[in-house]
Amino acid sequence: MLSREQRRALRDIRDCRTAVLGGHLQQCDQCGHRVNVYNSCRNRHCPKCQATARAKWLSHRQAELLPAPYFHVVFTLPPQIGRLALQNAKLIYAILFRAASQTLLEIAADPKHLGASIGFLAVLHTWGQNLHLHPHLHCIAPGGGISPDGSRWIACRKSFFLPVRVLSRLFRTMFLRSLRAAFRKGDLRLAGQLHDLAQPPAFRSLCQQALRNEWVVYAKPPFGGPERVLKYLARYTHRVAISNHRLRTLENARVSFDWKDYAHGSRTKIMTLDAVEFIRRFLLHVLPSGLVRIRQFGFLANRVPKQKLELCRALLEAHTLSPITTSEDRPHAQIEDALRCPICKLGRLIVIEFLSAQPIAVQDTS
Repeated sequence: MLSREQRRALRDIRDCRTAVLGGHLQQCDQCGHRVNVYNSCRNRHCPKCQATARAKWLSHRQAELLPAPYFHVVFTLPPQIGRLALQNAKLIYAILFRAASQTLLEIAADPKHLGASIGFLAVLHTWGQNLHLHPHLHCIAPGGGISPDGSRWIACRKSFFLPVRVLSRLFRTMFLRSLRAAFRKGDLRLAGQLHDLAQPPAFRSLCQQALRNEWVVYAKPPFGGPERVLKYLARYTHRVAISNHRLRTLENARVSFDWKDYAHGSRTKIMTLDAVEFIRRFLLHVLPSGLVRIRQFGFLANRVPKQKLELCRALLEAHTLSPITTSEDRPHAQIEDALRCPICKLGRLIVIEFLSAQPIAVQDTS
């Protein structure tokens, strides 16, 4: 049974940049070449719509970059816990954000580790390379923070942010505490294959087993200052379960796509699935309406970013960052490229006519 969001994602991806959504007719002001340009669906799960959204978002984030090394920390849910998101996506992902963010803020504030108030960006991903459900959180943070009295910037040690084992165990504790509370309140939906977990003894056993296992948290070494952060962010912020460039073929109702086998040296392989199974796996990653998958915390939180960032720059003796001019990251450059005539390469494409939407009748076989 498809959810409303899944039905909408299928419909929008099908109709994206086709006559169904309407568009406009463009003509080159030099050679007269004409081209139909159809509207995009703007669905956040559509692979074709993410490039422009990513460029605009990165442009806004540019002003928040600090002249400091940045670290990448990933929090991953174990499979036996992650599968609960199949029926409780909004709840499980909310707990994931809360547990991971509180873990980072608490460990960083501990004088035994960093002793500072940090800021970071967190991005939810729900997929693995094979498109199975694999909920995890990518967090990107400057390597340091504000001292408790606000008088200085405390930098982390070179090539080391926070101890991952300490992060892992506190994250596990915080997540399971919130999960148990949700179960006691009756907020968890446990039906179908999860029906057995609706019984308190079975649910307690699940949590006890999860508590005995180590949860995967890892931190990558710093990847440089602000000149490299935007491109790095682009890999994670507006990705969907699978991008178009990974798709190889669609033949005989079977889809082939590239995937990295991390268990065998990150080798790139080709996976082939029945089309129905491919669609089923893709739809696992359609998020509930209203769930925000990119969030900011600490001194980057939406409530106080301007004042806190000004303080950070003052403590780092920094100045306003000059614009980053790589065409890959600037929305204006992408727009200019899109308006250049593909035939003569000299003229600009000018809108000369608007095209009405042409809805198609599709029989609902559900």
